[in-house]
Amino acid sequence: QVQLLESGGGSVQAGGSLKLSCVSSGAAHSTYCMAWFRQAPGKEREGVAAISRDGRAGYTNSVKGRFIISRDNAKNTLYLQMNNLELDDTAMYYCASAQVCHYRNDAPRASETYFPYWGHGTQVTVSS
Repeated sequence: QVQLLESGGGSVQAGGSLKLSCVSSGAAHSTYCMAWFRQAPGKEREGVAAISRDGRAGYTNSVKGRFIISRDNAKNTLYLQMNNLELDDTAMYYCASAQVCHYRNDAPRASETYFPYWGHGTQVTVSS
């Protein structure tokens, strides 16, 4: 049974930074594909970024150049460094994992279809 626990959310002004963390347990974290998703009020959940077990990363276009996904397999931890935050980044952020990654143009995809394990989320609020 995979368990995921997110932390690091909070309130920040536009242009600021936050770093989210997700600790996994109950499975071999180092072999799993990991991803971040987010869901804003009244919107569908969307994939933000994904990372393979060997560190290859893929991002949705709206966060490219601002967000960095990384992982520390020794600590069973996934990270999302979020810089230059915008109002539209306000959402609940979820960590997810899967036994394998799916790829598009050699980058892992953060698509809900492929991720069976989910955390409960951490709220990020960006204000002007």
